[in-house]
Amino acid sequence: MAEPVRGTRTPSGVLMAPAPPRSHLVAGFAAVYILWGSTYLAIRFAVESFPPFVMAGTRHLTAGLLLFAFLRTRGAALPEKRHWKSAAIIGGLLLLGGNGFVSWAEQRVPSGLAALIVASVPIWMAVVQGILRRRRPPAAVLAGLLIGLGGLVLLVLPGRFGGGEHVDPLGAAALMFAALSWVIGSLYSRRAALPSSTLLAISIEMIAGGALLWIAGLAFGEGARLHASSVSLRSVLSLGYLIVFGSLIGFSAYIWLLKVTTPARVTTYAYVNPVVAVLLGWAFAGEALTLRIGLAAAAIVGAVALIIRYGGEAEEKRPAASPPIEESPLARENAS
Repeated sequence: MAEPVRGTRTPSGVLMAPAPPRSHLVAGFAAVYILWGSTYLAIRFAVESFPPFVMAGTRHLTAGLLLFAFLRTRGAALPEKRHWKSAAIIGGLLLLGGNGFVSWAEQRVPSGLAALIVASVPIWMAVVQGILRRRRPPAAVLAGLLIGLGGLVLLVLPGRFGGGEHVDPLGAAALMFAALSWVIGSLYSRRAALPSSTLLAISIEMIAGGALLWIAGLAFGEGARLHASSVSLRSVLSLGYLIVFGSLIGFSAYIWLLKVTTPARVTTYAYVNPVVAVLLGWAFAGEALTLRIGLAAAAIVGAVALIIRYGGEAEEKRPAASPPIEESPLARENAS
């Protein structure tokens, strides 16, 4: 079926937005591909002298407050009490459990490898959804699951082969936990009570998640480890980059793309980001780029592509008993 011309109504009566200039689309995809892919390297540099949970909390709390203040000046309504409750749960799962543990793990795991393990989120999503629905996924999705799990095993398997060592087991476990927390938070967000404004929902999720990250950091004793005199300029600049480019600009570009192009095109970020992260880690942080990493990357990225392509197709064909409820856009970002 030919794609409907934007600016017209589809057969179902949905009005499509006018097609933006090609240069704007290129810039939007570049922002999502490169900015989100680069956040893993920025996290690695930031945690060189910032404690991980405090750093992640500062990032999301600052970005959330800036966005919230901007929206309020534009007339956005105050969120209700139930919205804040949902935001606290989503922020806890996605940002504390997801981004917080990614930040912690990057003290032990190279940024490119962290991105590859976190890229397994669609794999775990397919597993959890299959269990909850008690229905076997399509054959192509099952193949993707097996290939993706094989890639993960290749990364964490003990021993030297392919020119490199396996991933630190504690760091790998933290990244697996982060991916699972992201999956649970994403599923919860589909039914959560949130403001009708997408950006307002994102802002309060970042505020709630950032506050929880700070609480966790202080509980873990990170406050005693935070000394202004020991913070490097590279860490400060990396934190600023994460706030402005990773959170504010990256999110804005992502939401805009969802409005002007198809979701299938936008979700390609899920298998481009880890490749970008691996290459940036190799180019700017001297991280190893070995045969082992290359094989694992090919397996995980290929698996994610299969799952997104055929899993989404199966979901579209399945008749729904009620209109689907969209998950929070924060849940569709990677865990970086």
